[in-house]
Amino acid sequence: MVVGIARIELFFPEPNSLKAKRQILNAVMQKLESHFKKISFAEIDHHDLWQKATIGISVVGRDHGFVDRKITSIINFIEKDGRLEIISAEVDFINY
Repeated sequence: MVVGIARIELFFPEPNSLKAKRQILNAVMQKLESHFKKISFAEIDHHDLWQKATIGISVVGRDHGFVDRKITSIINFIEKDGRLEIISAEVDFINY
């Protein structure tokens, strides 16, 4: 079993309030939830900044290749959303 963990730092160029940032972030999270089944994610940092957020994503699978492809697909999916930019993405794998 392999667990893939991604920490993705996001920048929101347009919002001018926390409410506007949260609306965009919630919409992105809902899209992730509907497009990718069986993943876990949450906003993990920068809750009080209106142009920045950090999300954590985890994927569990039976082999490293599957988990790596899934996380790469998730990152690419987020990058395609024109309302935000990825500042950084750190990925780590845990083998059991």
